[in-house]
Amino acid sequence: MEVLLLLAMLLLPVERSECVRCFARFNPTLGQCNEEIGDVVEDDCCQNPQYGYEAADGVCQSCGPPTWSEWSAWSHCTALCETGVRQRKRTCYSAGEVQCSNPQDKLETQPCSGMCCEDKGWGSWLAWSSCSISCGEGGVRTRRRVCSSSAECRWACTGPSEETENCPPQNTCPVHGGWSSWAAWGKCSGPCVDDQRGTTPSKQRERSCSNPPPSSDTVPPGDTCPGDEVQATPCSELPNCPVDGNWAPWSSYGPCSTSCGEGLQTSTRTCNNPAPNYGGRFCDGPNAQTRTCQNLCPVDGFWSGWSGWSECSASCVSPSQIPSRTRFRFCTNPAPSSSPAGRACAGERQQVEQCQHLHHCAVDGVWGSWAPFTPCPVTCGVGAQVSTRRCDSPAANHGGKPCSGEERRSKVCSTNVHCPVNGVWSDWSPWGKCANVFRKVITCKQLGGSQTRERECLHQAHNGTICPGDYLTESRVCYDVGGCYIKGNWEGWESWTLCKPACGGKSKRFRKRICKPDYKDYRPTIGINKEPANFFGTPLADCGDLPPDQKFEKEDCLQVPACN
Repeated sequence: MEVLLLLAMLLLPVERSECVRCFARFNPTLGQCNEEIGDVVEDDCCQNPQYGYEAADGVCQSCGPPTWSEWSAWSHCTALCETGVRQRKRTCYSAGEVQCSNPQDKLETQPCSGMCCEDKGWGSWLAWSSCSISCGEGGVRTRRRVCSSSAECRWACTGPSEETENCPPQNTCPVHGGWSSWAAWGKCSGPCVDDQRGTTPSKQRERSCSNPPPSSDTVPPGDTCPGDEVQATPCSELPNCPVDGNWAPWSSYGPCSTSCGEGLQTSTRTCNNPAPNYGGRFCDGPNAQTRTCQNLCPVDGFWSGWSGWSECSASCVSPSQIPSRTRFRFCTNPAPSSSPAGRACAGERQQVEQCQHLHHCAVDGVWGSWAPFTPCPVTCGVGAQVSTRRCDSPAANHGGKPCSGEERRSKVCSTNVHCPVNGVWSDWSPWGKCANVFRKVITCKQLGGSQTRERECLHQAHNGTICPGDYLTESRVCYDVGGCYIKGNWEGWESWTLCKPACGGKSKRFRKRICKPDYKDYRPTIGINKEPANFFGTPLADCGDLPPDQKFEKEDCLQVPACN
């Protein structure tokens, strides 16, 4: 019946099942699903028998034929000392309603003897740790104890391994001084840079150790603020101080120049004692005294002093641009005459420099474009196509925030083709009747016969491989001794059964003494090929009388855990 149900599930069209989380790998040992593909209909996921799925209850199931997991390791004995039981479990993993063979045999229980009679359990509590704070209130401290039991007795150590409590009040915490914000810059100590004396005015700003002030009544006292209370900087942005010109002595009268009309015989003096600079006043009075002779000479232009630097064009250095600042000067000291034309000032009117002293701007990460989805990785069933992107457009830098969101996305692709389902051998059927070639009754006779048993190749579908091996049937030679009276001999005891029921109350186990039939009157081989004989059936072996309590034993299984 189970075979028909599973084949119907695999081969016949059925109503669409619920949506599940589909995985490309199922681990039957651990019962775990790995390599998630995505949410798909259960029928589509299980087009591949290698897959697994997780339904709403969170339990991972196999898409393949029903299969038992391996038995778990035996649990620790339920008794620390004397007699208890230990248990082991296994799980049936299957798709749909089809179950593993013998679905009730998922728990085994057997008696055991606790080996922890001399176990000491917890050791003494260790010393308290230091308080989590060194002063004030609100700190905690902890202490630990160690379980000195061996691994199998470790559960004898009940209760916590660590205790925590509030610390006793500590000394008042010192308050360390903190600087207030800097005050605004004061006025410059002068209005301009004195180029003649080589002095530059300066300005100051102050701060105080008052945010908060350091405590003086604590032990130890609070630390004072590190660093300077006053900060000074030169006023480099000021213009140079004007330098007023002063005449040098008159020169001797020069020759008369008549190239520009009526000329003059001129005696000159030069305004260079000192020369005017940075907007200073030119010397008062003429620089020449003449005796009529010719026209005046042209006046060449001269630069004023440089202005102060402007503010930087930005407050931080970005990846695409370094901020800059600018200063100017003007050809007005004096301006070149226009008639006759004087020479213009030589050199640049404007200077620009980069603000290299600024810090880098924080750069937040930005996702690049999604890559194309990968091709569908499977040729049957469903698979997962993947697309990725990188946080590199730009990457986060200088304290900027990383990209938020996923760097990988996937989508389910379906081939609409069922994967091959390979055949799996069923268990062998029970041995059939032992009979000779003439089909005559040979029960209780020393006549040899033969018997067969069968198996089926289950679940093979969708061009999957058939089961390995060629044999659907198996035969052997036999004697039919079922229900036959045969003398025998008492031997040892059979092994104890497992505890039944495996959980809950009134669990017991059993064993009986072995009455071994004596087959000395039977030939050990059968047939011309002298095949080893098999004895089929359960004979009525007579081993003689024994007291009832020496034929059969039972005992209670103690401390059996309750059923879940």
